[in-house]
Amino acid sequence: MHTILFLCTGNYYRSRFAELLFNAMAVEAGLPWQASSRGVAIEKGANNTGPISRTVVQTLRDLGIDVQVAARYPMQVQEQELQQADVIIALQEAEHRPYLRDRYPTWVEEVEYWHVRDMDPTPAYNPLQEIATAVRRLILRLSGTEPTA
Repeated sequence: MHTILFLCTGNYYRSRFAELLFNAMAVEAGLPWQASSRGVAIEKGANNTGPISRTVVQTLRDLGIDVQVAARYPMQVQEQELQQADVIIALQEAEHRPYLRDRYPTWVEEVEYWHVRDMDPTPAYNPLQEIATAVRRLILRLSGTEPTA
């Protein structure tokens, strides 16, 4: 089994959505991959209420994905988890690269960076929709069926 580690700041919204969506899609696609998620600075999520964003839970339910496994609280990434992951993805380069450089400097260049801003969905910008699109592309890439440009 291969592993993906999704990173965001507080491990409450973006990375949790990416983890749960990826795992559901990987099972559906028959891929031997499993995702987990962690935060690079969970103390910055002091205003987060509960174990996971209600918006994430509702969006996953709307997609038909069981979120019972979402009951765990945010977790700070540990060096060992970075070492064990086959692929590491930080959800926003501008936000997460500085945290990684300060806290996990040997990993800065080993991470794949996406560009998903941290905010609640609006009609003009929906970060969860952007993550869903990126996760679909990732599933295609890992399955070897990504279309060429």
